[in-house]
Amino acid sequence: MPDTMPLAPPAPPATELPATEPPAGEPSTAGAATPPAGPTARSAWLRFTLLVLILGAAAGSLLLWSPTALLSGGLPAGVPGYWLAPLFVAVYAVGTLAFVPRPALNAAAGLLLGIQQGVAMAVVGTTLGAAMAFALGRLLGREALRPYLRGRMLLALDKRFTEQGFRSVLVLRLMPGLPFQAGNYGAAFSGVRFVPFLVATALGVTPATAVYVTAAASADEPGSAAFLLSAGTIGVLLVGSLVGLWRAVARRRSSAA
Repeated sequence: MPDTMPLAPPAPPATELPATEPPAGEPSTAGAATPPAGPTARSAWLRFTLLVLILGAAAGSLLLWSPTALLSGGLPAGVPGYWLAPLFVAVYAVGTLAFVPRPALNAAAGLLLGIQQGVAMAVVGTTLGAAMAFALGRLLGREALRPYLRGRMLLALDKRFTEQGFRSVLVLRLMPGLPFQAGNYGAAFSGVRFVPFLVATALGVTPATAVYVTAAASADEPGSAAFLLSAGTIGVLLVGSLVGLWRAVARRRSSAA
């Protein structure tokens, strides 16, 4: 009888390992982008370095010129009057990019242009400055910084801005005391689209802009209703900013305890 080789026993069925959950208290990193590697990472960080240099140069240029003084001084002699609006908007936008406080720019708008034209030109200048900052942040900084979004809160904020961009930016602009450029670059590094960001910015900055422009335009009549109302609103905004800052510090201390 021919020899027969014994049959090998069948292999046991493969078992799937159960998915592991992150330990309690640690945020899930699902959906978070991984940091780029190799030439891609170098390119992203080179663009981010360029962004830092541009913003540093814009802020450092304030040693050589003053947007508020230029806006308050009006047009130089010999310049046609129709150049006033575009030059004002351009100087205002560059001023926001150079981190000049918007209340100071709005006050210059009120002194130079009055209430109606001052509010309109200040809103246009603010929106243009926000568009410039958004474009710089999205093109030069987002690819380098976005992969480092970690933590449950940052991921939740990024998701909210991506899915509800217009509403999120509008609320951001209406909040008193929030730095203007922080909102610009925070939105640029998130997934919010450009057009909703721009429209929400224009609508959201209008109330506070109108208040500061009106206060400056009516400062020569401190007893007028326009000045008293705008000055009172500014006081409310300042109190709201201080309360928001105090609550943020209190929450951080309680979470660290």
